[in-house]
Amino acid sequence: MQVIATIAAVMLAIPLVLMTATFAVEVIAGLRAAPSTPLADGAPPPATVIVMPAHDEGTIIAGTLARLLPELPPACRVLVVADNCEDDTAAAAERAGVEVLRRNDPARRGKGYALAHARDHLAAAPPAVVMVLDADGATDRDSLVAMARAASQRPVQAVNLLSPDLSAAPMVQVSNFAFVIKNLVRQRGLWRLAGRVNLTGTGMAFPWPVFRDAGLATADIVEDLALGLELARRGLLPRFAADATVWSAASSAEGTLKQRTRWEGGFIATSRTRALPAIGAALRARDPRALWAGLSLAVPPLTLLLLLDGAGLAVLGLLMLAGASAAPAALLGGLLALSLAALVVAWMRVGRPFLSGGAAARLPLYVLWKIPLYLGLARKRPTGWLRAGR
Repeated sequence: MQVIATIAAVMLAIPLVLMTATFAVEVIAGLRAAPSTPLADGAPPPATVIVMPAHDEGTIIAGTLARLLPELPPACRVLVVADNCEDDTAAAAERAGVEVLRRNDPARRGKGYALAHARDHLAAAPPAVVMVLDADGATDRDSLVAMARAASQRPVQAVNLLSPDLSAAPMVQVSNFAFVIKNLVRQRGLWRLAGRVNLTGTGMAFPWPVFRDAGLATADIVEDLALGLELARRGLLPRFAADATVWSAASSAEGTLKQRTRWEGGFIATSRTRALPAIGAALRARDPRALWAGLSLAVPPLTLLLLLDGAGLAVLGLLMLAGASAAPAALLGGLLALSLAALVVAWMRVGRPFLSGGAAARLPLYVLWKIPLYLGLARKRPTGWLRAGR
């Protein structure tokens, strides 16, 4: 019985230990600022088109464009794709003075289809670089120039963050901080350890040949993540533009849950089908950087990782009562403690504007708040172009 209990404990602990260790190392590696991408000083940015997919964004797109247009560098213009809109998105964008494409195809809905539609339109006179910004996004001229210059040969991802709001509901603040961990800290770590990052949907830039040949026309709700993985498979490793930042609007509590449902559901589905093949391919190629990228893809979203570790430790404790070795539980517990310590350091260094101390104390409640989300995802993966309430 003791041997069986120990074997069961080891088998349970192995995946949890690997995921938790990967998370901890990646966060620690991302605590230091990533180096800026070396660029030619004074070189003019290449001709760039900012593609802005928009689905029923009539209430906000005029404000978005009013903030963005004064920041445009030379040889840069905006193309809005009003995709299956039932409001005045297209008219509002035209009044702001930008080019607008209207796309109506209810059978093929999604951001990927909108980007493919823009690509078809641009093919007659392609720019050097295509950039993608969401309809609620904000950035500055320096960031636009940095992204455009960095995308001369490889796809590029800027730092993509949610606008901080310490007056927001505690659950929203915790979620915004998790976004910082995913899109800033772990991206820094992934860049250092794997020489690539994940695409996150907004703040992306592509050389025209890459954008032209990319598999865009898809309804995948995490088309950005899938696109980055496919480009990396072809040797076009997405580069991290650490000196460029794109801000997205913060959401309400309801909108935050909707955002997390969309991203986490899509991520989990993508991870389940692609992480193990990526790890296997990296082992066969003896490529440690690709191996790290595969391990990183296998790490579930932060809250789910904490839930799995907590449940795993509880089961390991029961197995210890049945005679199992304490080593698996001790190892997993130590890695979980290291991960939590790394999160505290990350909060002290970059997270304070996003998460107040009082809201941070609600982290256990946030974990409980997310349980219905994961139960729902276990029954059905979300599909379609989900918009968050702002």
